[in-house]
Amino acid sequence: MSSPPFASTALDRSVGAWARRIRAIWAAWWHVLLLGAQVMVLALLPSSYARGGQRAAVLRHVYLAAAPLLTWFLTLSALLSLVLIRIVVATAYSYGLSQYALEVLVRTLVLELIPLYAAMFVALRHTMPEAQRIRRLLSQQHRNGIRHDEQALLRTEMLPRALAGVVSVLLLAALSCVVALVLTYLNVYGFSHWALPAYTRAVGQVFTPAVTLIFALKTLFFSLAVAIVPLAAAARRDEGGAYGRLSDISEFARLLSVLLILEVVSLLGNYY
Repeated sequence: MSSPPFASTALDRSVGAWARRIRAIWAAWWHVLLLGAQVMVLALLPSSYARGGQRAAVLRHVYLAAAPLLTWFLTLSALLSLVLIRIVVATAYSYGLSQYALEVLVRTLVLELIPLYAAMFVALRHTMPEAQRIRRLLSQQHRNGIRHDEQALLRTEMLPRALAGVVSVLLLAALSCVVALVLTYLNVYGFSHWALPAYTRAVGQVFTPAVTLIFALKTLFFSLAVAIVPLAAAARRDEGGAYGRLSDISEFARLLSVLLILEVVSLLGNYY
């Protein structure tokens, strides 16, 4: 007994919609990889930092991405670090495990949490708003019938913002790690300097060469993801060939998925 025609038509439509969705997802991620490769190539070219407007644009965006966020981020990071340090230290002392408190703090706070929330902070406060500005610029040019040069757009608009995002994440993560290590020492040993050699040796035992390499690579890839993923979405045309408004939630979900994948990979490298 043959199936009704309308059932076959509905099945074909669902399969076609599923195939189009998969193709759109693949096209979006391919665009991210392509733009990321182009930005990295431009970042390695000395001509991208030639004297004149290009260098001034890069320096201006780096300043805007780092300086306004520095005070607020370090304040919030210090408060969050202080709360976590007190919780871990008090819990370790209550269970008689004070000898493990320092290693737990360094591994959880410095190695895992600080790079992640530094990347998310820069994404929410700088790179995603800048991506929306790029999107509005491209949408306005499209409505006015202006065709933009992709290479000029990459060099003058994308590259300075991408470099600014990378520098901002690296700078905020590095300074926040220093603040967290100082607060950890003060909470565990107080204001005396007698325990400084033992503290330095304990931290050094955590930062083995393999752990340090994974930590540096993770922070670098976090910064690249924060810098490139929002900009790639902003420069991609929608299904109608225009530059319609993007959903902030969906774009943040895409970026968060990349950060979580990188975090899982780093955890596997550190503990397996």
